Amino acid sequence: MTRALPPRVEATFWLLLTALGYFLLAHLSLHATKGADNIAAIWPPSGYFLALLLLMPARMRIGAFVGMVAASLSANMLGGAPPLTAAAFTLANACEPVVALWVLRRREPAMISFMVPRAVGSFCIAAMAASIVSAAIATLLAGTGVDFFLSWMSTVALGMLIVTPPIIMLSRMIASNAMRNATIAMKVEATAILTGAALLTVASFSQSHFPATFLPCVAVILASYRLGPFGAAAGMLIVAVIAALLTGQGLGPIAAIDGPQKVKIFFLQFYLVTMLSIALPLAALIVVRKRLAKRLEESNRWLLQAEAVALVGHWRVDLVRRTIQWSDQSYRIHGLEPGAGMTVEGSLACYLEDDRVRVRHVLKQSIASGAPFEFQGRIQRADGDVRHAKSHGSIEMDRNGVAVGIFGTIQDVTETVENARILEAARSAAERVANTDMLTGLPNRRQTLAFLEKAFAAARDDGAPLAVAIFDIDHFKRINDSHGHAVGDNVIRRVAQRAKAPLRETDLVGRFGGEEFVCILRGDSALSPEMVAERVRKTIEAEDGVAGNLPRVTVSIGLAVYAAEASVEELLHRADKALYVAKSDGRNRLRMAA
Repeated sequence: MTRALPPRVEATFWLLLTALGYFLLAHLSLHATKGADNIAAIWPPSGYFLALLLLMPARMRIGAFVGMVAASLSANMLGGAPPLTAAAFTLANACEPVVALWVLRRREPAMISFMVPRAVGSFCIAAMAASIVSAAIATLLAGTGVDFFLSWMSTVALGMLIVTPPIIMLSRMIASNAMRNATIAMKVEATAILTGAALLTVASFSQSHFPATFLPCVAVILASYRLGPFGAAAGMLIVAVIAALLTGQGLGPIAAIDGPQKVKIFFLQFYLVTMLSIALPLAALIVVRKRLAKRLEESNRWLLQAEAVALVGHWRVDLVRRTIQWSDQSYRIHGLEPGAGMTVEGSLACYLEDDRVRVRHVLKQSIASGAPFEFQGRIQRADGDVRHAKSHGSIEMDRNGVAVGIFGTIQDVTETVENARILEAARSAAERVANTDMLTGLPNRRQTLAFLEKAFAAARDDGAPLAVAIFDIDHFKRINDSHGHAVGDNVIRRVAQRAKAPLRETDLVGRFGGEEFVCILRGDSALSPEMVAERVRKTIEAEDGVAGNLPRVTVSIGLAVYAAEASVEELLHRADKALYVAKSDGRNRLRMAA
């Protein structure tokens, strides 16, 4: 709100807010509960000033310090302190926020939050460091002893620890509209709890017949649990103010202690510090627990959504109790209603018999070795539909290395398997197209050479028999010129079909290009290659072309038997030279390579 004001107005606002508030709190503290050396049991001005410094813009802090110094001098002198003593005490009090801010800046660079345990710890460290420095300065300047040092340190530390947190949290709640957005039920509950804390504190510290100092502790813990850090801080402030005022008036169990005044003050401070050390961390831990619970709830919800989208479930087998737990998605994958009873044997029975044996074997091996596992099998759903499911997971071991559980995931991969099958079929079809001569249906040049390379390697490495026959159609150009290319294509197609007839399954005939073909003879065929090649020639020659309105044709064949050639090209070259000889000798004949 103040940031919208002009700079001078804003500076004046913070100066007056600091000066007036500090003066009133200091004056009331000095005239209410007094301890040894006229030091109040709690020094709220220190906490009030530190809270304002944390809330105001950094550029306004110099003016705030001016207001604090003026207020402190006035309150101390009005309380009866000599001017020099008042100046010494003011200097000591002015050093407190400087030290506290320095420690907080080093430990918590961002804005301090009392809902984070680490930040609460940092604030406590800063308050203690500031109170020690302040007490040391006051003791040196005032020339007093250890008792004064301890009294000042505890008084200032309590002022910061008790007053600063509720002021900061309340101002932030107002700035963020949290107070306005709170429901009536929440406001009523908060008011009732804090009022109850005040009443219990009054009841405990207004009499000394019954030792009931534990009742305010119960109220503060309840406030911490129901209202969070603000409830803890506000409850502590209420308890501290009431307890200090009543004790200062000589009422309550602490005032009834048989001992000097400083002992009573120290006991009251110890009581408040003990309660504070429980309330603030407890409230922060409750906030953390609630945040973790909310985050866990969100994570579980996102996990369920992710499993549903990805068709992935998870499961766990307890090897000690022989029980199994399934996630909701695991039930859906099996076609079952989530939450239905399931046993280890029942889950395995969902797999088809052939896959069930393999799954058992994989899990047994994984349990024995402790290694992760992965398997895929077919499950039969409750509706009879068969689905492909893939699981992988790990073995849980105890401290002695004994397997105590199995954790795994299960995914419906039916669509993936089906897509893979379709893709493989398409790949095979594409490969067949890529390796097949479209006119004849025989292997094309690339596939024929690949087949020959393998046969050549076997002949070279293992001594397997191998022979190659190259043949082409005699006077094919004349057929194209006389009858047309369509008839020529039909002739090539007919020759290809006839050439396959005399060959064994281990052999191959492929179209090398145009009217040229290659026969690759292996095994028994390669042991008598001339006989096989001659059968090919005679089969083509004997074809009755009239039946298909096709001209009768013959072929010339060049044959080469593997003779330790260095390459496939050399073997083909020998067969090609033999073909040239067959043509030169009149065609329609077979010739062996030299």
